[in-house]
Amino acid sequence: MEDHEPAPQNATAPPAHDVAAGSLSPAREVHSCSTCGQGAGEMVPPYVYALGRIEPRMPSLGVEKEFAQATGRAETTDVTDRQALHAVLTEPQNRYLARQLCYVLTIQGLDTYLLRPRDPGDFAFLVEALHDAPRLTDLHIVIGLRGPLAPPDQCNGLMLPVVDFDQIYAFNARSLVQSLPKPDDLDEEKFRATAEELFERVIQMADNAGAADEHRAVNYLAVRYPAIYAKCAEAHASGAALTAIETRPSRLSGVRRITDVIFSFTNRKTDVTEKFFVRVDVEEEFPHLTSKLSPYYDR
Repeated sequence: MEDHEPAPQNATAPPAHDVAAGSLSPAREVHSCSTCGQGAGEMVPPYVYALGRIEPRMPSLGVEKEFAQATGRAETTDVTDRQALHAVLTEPQNRYLARQLCYVLTIQGLDTYLLRPRDPGDFAFLVEALHDAPRLTDLHIVIGLRGPLAPPDQCNGLMLPVVDFDQIYAFNARSLVQSLPKPDDLDEEKFRATAEELFERVIQMADNAGAADEHRAVNYLAVRYPAIYAKCAEAHASGAALTAIETRPSRLSGVRRITDVIFSFTNRKTDVTEKFFVRVDVEEEFPHLTSKLSPYYDR
């Protein structure tokens, strides 16, 4: 299956993969050329394709007090603190407050990046991505360029790398799994359970901050390539288990950086392992597929 851009929807819609109507719902898509004008031999920009949760933070006491005053003027009866925050931020007269907040991407519960839109007009899409009633299964994909550490005065002493993002997807993990196209020969309930397990395994891979080429490739596949879920479900149905997800530079890498993502399935009775792989081009900010899922043979 080739990679296609998802149909634009609002920022909080659940992702629907390329083959399923309603794939990932981009909060904003900004076309840019981050490598244009680079001379030969210059360092490739540090791209980020990260999965985590965006959380708002108050950068200073002054901003916190200003928010408190704006909240007092808003209609916030019988709502949660997060709903009140969202209500304040979505009021047209409070757009200046959206620019004052810190937006932190947490990955596996750890503060990992401070987010900043490359286009200042995209603060509104950050607000949409926050959602007024977040759930534990809510996730965000952030695609952009990693910069230096933020100065201590930027976010109340929180010194994290700043990511200037071009695109944000907001989705719910359960909705993602439900949107996957089920192969005709597989049981519905078993397929969904397998898909959910695989997704959880991918996002819990150690040290995945979405900055290394191999992590960007895996994160991309987790949300944009349903075939890996179907293959995992087929393996389970035949008595095999997913035992490893490996990445390595492709032998086809040359002018462009291409990563092989290898999935190993081991039969529970015979202990025989079969491997399948996908090639992902990670040369630019937006990864894309260069070959479909195929058998892999060690050389």
